[in-house]
Amino acid sequence: MTGLMRVWCAAIGAGATLLALPLAGYLALRSGYVPMAIPTRPLPLERYLAKTALHAELRRAAPRRSPFPATARAIESGAIIYRRNCAFCHGLPGRKTEAAARGMYPPPPQFFHPGAMVTTDPVGWSYWKAKYGIRLTGMPGFHASLSDRQLWDVVQMLRRADRLPAPAKALLLASPVQRAEPGS
Repeated sequence: MTGLMRVWCAAIGAGATLLALPLAGYLALRSGYVPMAIPTRPLPLERYLAKTALHAELRRAAPRRSPFPATARAIESGAIIYRRNCAFCHGLPGRKTEAAARGMYPPPPQFFHPGAMVTTDPVGWSYWKAKYGIRLTGMPGFHASLSDRQLWDVVQMLRRADRLPAPAKALLLASPVQRAEPGS
């Protein structure tokens, strides 16, 4: 076999491989053999790809700082909004994780448990996640239901999850029947 013939055969082989790999992936997806149930193990590279894409988007698009100051009123407002919209999945101080949150993949971070707090995350990252949500995680975007001010109030409260002022903590832990408002 001549040198030119070998190059030609190698090129055909490489081309066939480049076509076969996506086709095999597509057929695996369509056949139902890719595990999609929550209790199954993640696919190879699934976590890596998801986190890499998310962090790249956050670095590109998340605001650098809050346009609103972290006042006591903002933190208390954030506590009320969090309790109504976020606590079911992300938990409350000193409380057990809700049953629905235990069945989610990936599991939602429990923001009042050590190791899952966002107290040191870039402030804009938490805001961006709450506003736009995160695909394929169960995390909804609140852009259509909460104002920017409300979202920032929640973020300001979560930034202090390890040192919450007593009034904000009381609002978080108020019984669901109470409709406490900040400053009341």
